[in-house]
Amino acid sequence: MSARELFDEARRMLADAPREALGREVEPRRILGIGRGSRITPVGSVWHLGVLLIGEDDVFATGDILRSHQEVRRGYPAESQRRRAERSAAAFRGGFPEGATVHVGWRMLDLVALERGEASRPLAIVDGEPSVHWSASGGYMPLGRYLDERVALLTDPPHGA
Repeated sequence: MSARELFDEARRMLADAPREALGREVEPRRILGIGRGSRITPVGSVWHLGVLLIGEDDVFATGDILRSHQEVRRGYPAESQRRRAERSAAAFRGGFPEGATVHVGWRMLDLVALERGEASRPLAIVDGEPSVHWSASGGYMPLGRYLDERVALLTDPPHGA
């Protein structure tokens, strides 16, 4: 089965599963020389399956994941915490509801290139079969098996998850 067919089947199985927001960072123009805070604006919704994000028509590699929150002034012991809070506030300013999960920094995958045998990380053809590189330290796993496992986790999560 081709990668495109596997993703189409996953979409059918996920039809009633919850989706998460896909966002894009936007730097607003300066007005009268005064800069405004950046925003993360909605560009769609996806099903989050580990290292993959599946949209209505496209498939993406997962980037950063954050939750939308109103801006709150507080001290941060680390610069990375401050930056993460700023990005969460940018998502809220961009129109995402408080607490919404937002995916940013994602990358569209090229399924046509994959069908030609070229890799579109984390996807590749391994031994003639579409496969996914599911972790930095792990190897490739057959895409069909990966999607089956991830769809099952999303549609019927373990008790207490």
